[in-house]
Amino acid sequence: MPTNNANESTAAPVRRTLAARNQPMRNAVSEAENPTASSSRRKFLSNIGGASAAAYALATVGLGPLSGSALADSEAAPASSNRVQHALKLRIDTAQRDARIPVPRHTTNGDQQRYPDRSASYSKGLLQDDIGVVNAAAWASFVKALRSGQNSDFEAIIIGGTHTLNGPQGSYAYDLETADSDQFGNAPWIGDQGGLPLVPPFAHIDSADYGTQLVEMYWGSLLRDVAFTDYHGNSTAITAAAELTTMPAYKGPRDGNGNVTPRLLFRGPFAGDTVGPYMSQFMITPTAFGAQPCNQMMTAYLPDIDYMSDTTTFLEVQNGISTGLTNKVDPVLRYLHDGRGLSAYTHVDVLYQAYFTAYMVLSSLKFPVNPGNPYNGSKTQNGFGTFGAPDFAATQGEVAARAINRVWFQKWLIHLTHRPEAGGGVLHQILSGNEKKIDARLNKNVLHSKAVAQSFSKYGTYLLSQAFPEGSPYHPSYPTGHGTVGGACITLLKFFFDGSHLWPNPMVPTNDGLSLEPYTGSDAGEITVGGELNKLAHNVSYGHGIHAGIHWRSDTETSLLLGEAMALSFLQDRAQTYHEKFTVQITKLDGSIATITNE
Repeated sequence: MPTNNANESTAAPVRRTLAARNQPMRNAVSEAENPTASSSRRKFLSNIGGASAAAYALATVGLGPLSGSALADSEAAPASSNRVQHALKLRIDTAQRDARIPVPRHTTNGDQQRYPDRSASYSKGLLQDDIGVVNAAAWASFVKALRSGQNSDFEAIIIGGTHTLNGPQGSYAYDLETADSDQFGNAPWIGDQGGLPLVPPFAHIDSADYGTQLVEMYWGSLLRDVAFTDYHGNSTAITAAAELTTMPAYKGPRDGNGNVTPRLLFRGPFAGDTVGPYMSQFMITPTAFGAQPCNQMMTAYLPDIDYMSDTTTFLEVQNGISTGLTNKVDPVLRYLHDGRGLSAYTHVDVLYQAYFTAYMVLSSLKFPVNPGNPYNGSKTQNGFGTFGAPDFAATQGEVAARAINRVWFQKWLIHLTHRPEAGGGVLHQILSGNEKKIDARLNKNVLHSKAVAQSFSKYGTYLLSQAFPEGSPYHPSYPTGHGTVGGACITLLKFFFDGSHLWPNPMVPTNDGLSLEPYTGSDAGEITVGGELNKLAHNVSYGHGIHAGIHWRSDTETSLLLGEAMALSFLQDRAQTYHEKFTVQITKLDGSIATITNE
């Protein structure tokens, strides 16, 4: 997990009101002071304007029985029924409650200010002067756009090729449900003051934490084509585990003796992540999309073909110039069983695909719903549009869309963290004797790493090899979209289904991915739905991270917490819209219990 660093700088964007859309947007680039969210009803009413305030006043008067049912008068409905007024009051009350959530600190690592050439900040796609060094005028045009938020300034950004930046204006988006993006930051979520900060600052580039994460990225690239089930006997995996064991800053799981074992490589720190096979049961269990079978065998890429390990294509990609290279598809469908397969899956997956598939698995296997479901034990009713299959399925897409808005705000307007490939560029400059060309510095733990040495022996440069020709997407690294969507969607699935349910007859892919076989490990009886959901989110996010070479470990861990918090806010708001009275409990990633209720 990222930790607070010395010399941290803080910034909190000031969200524009509808009356001030043309005013400059303050953000991390301008280092604005942190505003405090108002809990004043008077201030709220003055901000929403006369017509809306009048509507709110009307909505707060006593309401009679709601109209709109089959038993209501069949004559023409009034211009504004009691039900409509009740709906208006519900929306306003929910918005007011969300607006009272304090705005936390938004804390960056300070590297943007620390290194004048911006070699420790995100600049991919902008015009580059050298490996790791962005053109000064291009950077200035980029900063101007982020400060103003104006489309004309975004259109004036100086890019180096034809690749466009990936949705930076989405970071300014508002939502009409859940707490605002500004209300998630460097603090635990409300009601969980003993919990982990949602979005702490990313590690300084010269810290042991950053160096350790970069070392892990190099090991991930070297193990891309090794089956997870073969790690225990693979010499590279054994060396990787041994080196990471010696690194105090390593944040992955260790065994009872404090060692990183081959079996624990690239696993997450939350409940269930280290239980059972590496691949979540949700990622390999055959299911069906209605009448359409889904055997969960996937298209992947051919082994031993990596990209951006030479300086020419590396610099082309950083400029946004297409190299003309494409991934080579494996013609044989396989179960996901290695890092390259997971990378290929996340390269083209639909935003919440893995979690919708997980819903299909839960549904087809008839796993029990959450014990708090109000229809448990009913002899006359079942859930449908609420607390039933349409609700379970459709809400996945809705919460995923909200999650992307939250993480894009953090990426573009707060942290501007560069990608692991850029860290590899800094490393290459330093180890190639070009350290005078670049301001950023790295910790000695990565400068003397066995992973880096092995990678150099394989590729002839110190650059971090990539699974895709274009490397990472053209948006900042921290936090990650795949992780935030994952954290949100698994929280939704835990809300609807019983996370404590034991998984019957777990399976594991063979080392060629061509079939499944029973998992017979000593912990086979400990695999739960909740643990496999946590593991699923890590499979997907690490597939789009450590295994592909495009996201840091801490991108995933932070993003899962951010997505979870956003989903809890979403669910607490939505709870008020359900007619059924209920109390649902969810086991969070950190093991604590969250309660969603409208009683």
